Amino acid sequence: MTRNIVELEQKAKQLRRDVIEMVFSAQSGHIGGSLSMMDVLVALFYGEMDYDSQNPNRSDRDRFVLSKGHTSPGLYSVLADVGYFPREELMTSFRCIGGMLQGHPAMNKTPGVEMTSGSLGIGLSAANGMALGNRHQNIGSRIYCMLGDGEINEGQIWEAAATAAQYKLDTVTAFIDMNGLQNDASTKQVKDMLDVRAKWEAFGWKTFDINGHDFTEIFKAIDEAKQTKGQPSAILCRTVKGKGVSFMENVVEFHGKTPSKEEYLLALEELS
Repeated sequence: MTRNIVELEQKAKQLRRDVIEMVFSAQSGHIGGSLSMMDVLVALFYGEMDYDSQNPNRSDRDRFVLSKGHTSPGLYSVLADVGYFPREELMTSFRCIGGMLQGHPAMNKTPGVEMTSGSLGIGLSAANGMALGNRHQNIGSRIYCMLGDGEINEGQIWEAAATAAQYKLDTVTAFIDMNGLQNDASTKQVKDMLDVRAKWEAFGWKTFDINGHDFTEIFKAIDEAKQTKGQPSAILCRTVKGKGVSFMENVVEFHGKTPSKEEYLLALEELS
């Protein structure tokens, strides 16, 4: 584990390259949201979480739930890099019939995946269940859940938010990837959720609002969330969709667009 900011920034750049290569190789996949959440994933897997990639079912492990499952390329790049499976799988198995890396995470196929997701809105409920299960077994490990800002249109998210507050699930931390874009338009155009911070606070969550690309701010929020007792924590991460590749940044089409050969090469060059 490291909290060396320079090392983590370089790691995030490397993993963003892996995302680009994976999606281009498969000619399918979601780049924009994978790139926007990458710095949070790097902070968690390289600087915070307690897990063992060689013993992925260890009962007292910290867990990461990717609720916005379409951004699986981001998660897979991390899981391969930390040793859950060989990196070669990224280029040969992603979105392949029978492959171990399905388009949306499948816990019965991919080591390190804690929750099968894809249908938006379900991940936070699963994270709550994990936290309750740990409580009954006197396990104090933490549960981290990544949500999309478009995903919070889903009513089940708010049912889960109320449940987590009701049961005082202070081992649950939700990250909301606030990149401002969803499948075909901005989040405000599709369904404006207005003051998102006020909503989480009204549901009883300790809420933080940070730059989701600033490792110092990410770690500060994580550390404060860990110190919060009696309520779950929500970290609103202000991010850029397509972060790291200039012509993909804040471009809604790259929510799920496969880059052309020229775009692929330009993206790798920018991330070199």
